[in-house]
Amino acid sequence: MNPLIFTGIPVGLAFGFVLSRGRFCMNSAFRDIIVLKEYATLKAVGLAILVELIGFAILAKAGLITISPGTFAWGANMFGGFVFGIGMVVAGGCASGITYRVGEGMVGAMSAMIGFIFVGLISSMGALHPFVTWLRDVTAVRLASGVNLTLANVIGLPHYIVALVIAAVALIAWAVWTKPTERAPRPEGHSFFKSVFKQGWSWQRTGIAMGIVGIAAFYASTQAGRSYPLAITGGHLDTVRSLILGRNEMSWVAFLILATIVGAFLAAIISKEFKLRAPAPKTLIQTFVGGCLMGFGAVLAGGCNITHILSGVPQLAFGSVLTGLFIVLGCWTAAWWMFIRPMRM
Repeated sequence: MNPLIFTGIPVGLAFGFVLSRGRFCMNSAFRDIIVLKEYATLKAVGLAILVELIGFAILAKAGLITISPGTFAWGANMFGGFVFGIGMVVAGGCASGITYRVGEGMVGAMSAMIGFIFVGLISSMGALHPFVTWLRDVTAVRLASGVNLTLANVIGLPHYIVALVIAAVALIAWAVWTKPTERAPRPEGHSFFKSVFKQGWSWQRTGIAMGIVGIAAFYASTQAGRSYPLAITGGHLDTVRSLILGRNEMSWVAFLILATIVGAFLAAIISKEFKLRAPAPKTLIQTFVGGCLMGFGAVLAGGCNITHILSGVPQLAFGSVLTGLFIVLGCWTAAWWMFIRPMRM
């Protein structure tokens, strides 16, 4: 065992802390823009991707990481992403959302996580595995050299050039179209400790912090021999496989996920927000079903929302961009059916 896999622990602690303080959940980010016309969490996601886009490009140019896009398997990416998007609305949280809420004591998130892991295992090594493997194989597209597709290698330019150009265009567009807002006065008794550990974070702080954690994750996991940034699904499955099979399946991402739950727990304890909260039995069944859908979708698509949107999109991976698009479409479809349609009726 490479001892550097334990670097997943400090990265995971930071990941869980930022998720909890920033309320960083992509279900909220995508669902709320059509249900509540609220964009704060979406802006945090966009800012995190932008920070990672720049950070990954610099690290790759320096030879500290290797851009490692996932497979572009269009059928699996679309179908898996769409099912995952539906599942996270049904579950009331995405893969990262249910993970950090488990650390905060939410029983509904625990129910969703059980479904997520249960069907994730069935899809990765059980009855659904042949279908998952077949669809991924028959729809996979790679370059003639066998390399997975990214925007950079498709157009034949170095990754860092394409990434930094996109980042520059995004920053210019942000500066042109974003209206300056007056800074609110600091409340009486405001302190650095209170703003970091006690109060909820702004989308700006959340996005920057999440991007920095993603960059640190890419470097740390590369040193441990993994070469990929943040992820959720594999960590849960590796941990449970170790328990079920009775052999060491623990990986860098497994330690990351365990530490993520602990990090969210510590954030909730410090802010005095930890509390075991159980919804009605009907809701527990719903969150379990949503977790099952996410588990299947994540394994089929080759990863969850964190693997693709937060970690794959900054690498300009075709598979991650396509999966992310269909996660959003699935989220909107379920949000329309569960929230908007009843309101209109």
